[in-house]
Amino acid sequence: MLLDHEAVLREAYDRGIQIIRLWFADINGQIKGFAIPARELEEAFEQGMGFDGSSIEGFARIHESDLMAHPDPATFAVFPENGGYSAARMFCDLKTPDHQPYPGDPRYVLRRNLQKAADMGFSMFVGPELEYFCFKDDKYPEILDHSGYFDASINETGTVLRKKTIFALEAMGIPVEYSHHEVAPSQHELDLRFCEALQMAERCLTYRFIVKEVARAAGFHATFMPKPIFGVNGSGMHTHQSLFKSERNAFFDPQGKYNLSATARCYLAGLLKYVPEMTAVLNQTVNSYKRLVPGYEAPAYICWGQMNRSALIRVPRIRVGKEKSTRLELRSPDPAANPYLAFSVMLSAGLKGIEEGLAPPEPVEEDIYHLSERERNELGIRTLPGSLYEAVKLTENSELVKNALGVHVFEKFIENKLIEWDEYRMQVTDYEIQKYLPVL
Repeated sequence: MLLDHEAVLREAYDRGIQIIRLWFADINGQIKGFAIPARELEEAFEQGMGFDGSSIEGFARIHESDLMAHPDPATFAVFPENGGYSAARMFCDLKTPDHQPYPGDPRYVLRRNLQKAADMGFSMFVGPELEYFCFKDDKYPEILDHSGYFDASINETGTVLRKKTIFALEAMGIPVEYSHHEVAPSQHELDLRFCEALQMAERCLTYRFIVKEVARAAGFHATFMPKPIFGVNGSGMHTHQSLFKSERNAFFDPQGKYNLSATARCYLAGLLKYVPEMTAVLNQTVNSYKRLVPGYEAPAYICWGQMNRSALIRVPRIRVGKEKSTRLELRSPDPAANPYLAFSVMLSAGLKGIEEGLAPPEPVEEDIYHLSERERNELGIRTLPGSLYEAVKLTENSELVKNALGVHVFEKFIENKLIEWDEYRMQVTDYEIQKYLPVL
């Protein structure tokens, strides 16, 4: 049940909440925020809480740094009690001092795109699968187990941490559908039950926070770095998505191939057409492109299929009576992405496909990794960008991404990623020392 201002005030009082954490995300999707005593909550609802945004990544310049955080009562959730005091969190809408939405707020970006979908009669639902690794510490990726996909254990460290994470998330009102060990050693996944996109973006941010806090409390380090270990699978954020019209899944058609409606096929075609130019948003780190290589269950080639897990987009089979679960699974995003921005560009590409009446190519069910370059070319299969720089240069010229993110976030994002690329390309890595120093 979504709460309003008065209900939150009553709940905070009744449960003895002492601290309220006001959260928002920077341009990279990292949680930022500050805490207020519960007695300040009423004023926060009425007027917002001011803060200096000039030091937040991708936010305001020094001369326009004053921002107001307005907590959204619908996001109120109480943390599992820790340290003898009770605390809750709320996500905030950021506004300027004259009460206008702040264009650099990633939450506002997603709100804007969801409103465009609503104007077309749609709401977006998503179900992302965020994978992560758990290591001994944050100094070196030292694994805690040698288990593999779906391996069962009761007392293994990763199993215990997953259980604690589930309890914490469920206590905060975030339902978990599955949890299991992933393919790589020390790699895990918890799947959140699908819901509306704005709510899911904030569940993703909370999920990443709780996973890391649970690991830290046990003396370990959890990371959503896409590819921390060479030679094994990286961590993805496969994103299941669908559009609804009221209570009806607009992607379902009992007469359509794969039970996909014309709307779903246009949306699918939009994702396929525009994915190269939005990849920098879905895979926003230098390290992301170490994952997007053939052979490790991460897509490198732009095509779609039903059973084909080497394809960029998969159409999962649905069970009879489960028509609401009709969806498309985009497999390229990784869990380091800013979910507000990632969902925004996915939705924008899909809606563009609907507006343009695009038709998808034929599905590909062969293992694409085993096709030759000539065979891929004959099938019209393109390749995702191979580096952050290549991806950013495509994004830089994208009207779709610029419109989706808005000029402020778009320009700050490009600037931020080019700085990251420059920092990376000037590094001298261990690989170079080992390969070149002895022989050159």
